Amino acid sequence: MVPSRSIARLPMVTGCLRELCSSCCPWSEPSSPPPKPTTSTMAPAPATGDDVSAAAAISHRTVEVGAGVRLHVAEAGPAGAPAVLLLHGFPELWYTWRHQMRALAAAGYRAVAPDLRGYGGSSGAASAEDPGQFTALHVVGDLVALLDALGEKKVFVAAHDWGALTAWSLCLFRADRVRALVALSVAYTPRSAARRPVDGLRALFGDEYYICRIQEPGAIEAEFARLGTELVLRKFLSYRSTGPLFIPKSGWGSPDDQVPLPSWLTEEDLKYYTSEFEKTGFTGGLNYYRALNKTWELTSSWTSAEINVPVKFIIGDLDLTYHTPGIQDFIHKGGFKKFVPLLDDVVVMKDVGHFINEEKPKEVSEHIINFINKFN
Repeated sequence: MVPSRSIARLPMVTGCLRELCSSCCPWSEPSSPPPKPTTSTMAPAPATGDDVSAAAAISHRTVEVGAGVRLHVAEAGPAGAPAVLLLHGFPELWYTWRHQMRALAAAGYRAVAPDLRGYGGSSGAASAEDPGQFTALHVVGDLVALLDALGEKKVFVAAHDWGALTAWSLCLFRADRVRALVALSVAYTPRSAARRPVDGLRALFGDEYYICRIQEPGAIEAEFARLGTELVLRKFLSYRSTGPLFIPKSGWGSPDDQVPLPSWLTEEDLKYYTSEFEKTGFTGGLNYYRALNKTWELTSSWTSAEINVPVKFIIGDLDLTYHTPGIQDFIHKGGFKKFVPLLDDVVVMKDVGHFINEEKPKEVSEHIINFINKFN
């Protein structure tokens, strides 16, 4: 999850991103052999609820993308069809795109949804003491290698939360590989050289702001272990406040807390997420936050750079990223368009929170398909 904040002189888009910028299925059959050595894997069926043909089966494989890095990839749709790369956020997996994958396949697209580095069935350095392997440059490198392995020269991209953050970086570093982007929840903002992102967040929100709490190696992992994986996921996925997220040092509640699931998430969905995070822990996902300052240091050449691919942006009106001072003006009154000159449309979905692609799967699928259809 990527909450938001604001700075008086430059409106904030999301807690970590804006500070970075201002401070800086039924069980499926294995897929056909990939261009690089892979290992077939399987995962549970997505929960029902999306009105899409059951013929759009989801298959799974593992793709080698670099030294010691293997990505678990879920796929749906016909081989050779235009590809749509789907990038998840925190604390999510490929599974967050289960509804859109089937919708895209039914519409004639090849949906490709990896577990990003450090998540789920994917590998990657997962040491809390060494988060330097999770910068934007590393993760974008994984994606470029994945596209090469899949034989895809250029793809559509749809991305949510930290996935959107990564997608903006992909468009910034390798626009030649992106046909168009649908970004959910996290808008692009340009990097400035003011100060390191975590420093700015700490100055604004204090040490108990969740991104600041994450920075100390092992500390937040211990708190999550105290609460238990399932409860941590319940707390994140049900978060619907429009304010910033704090995790007190005194404890993020009790292991006995009762947190009901939102209507769009089933117990079976939660069971899948829980089983995957129990295998890996949360460190892989947390390391993206811990690499924020390092990314800022490595990307000075892109200060104030523009995104030059066609873009559609979708956000819920109850998303915490839409309720920080100045952000709505930034999105709607020219700031966003200035740095994303090919911005085609901004959609604000009524009564929708942060996990937009799961909360409103049919509507988000339609938005994605209608937009990318323009380029075929």
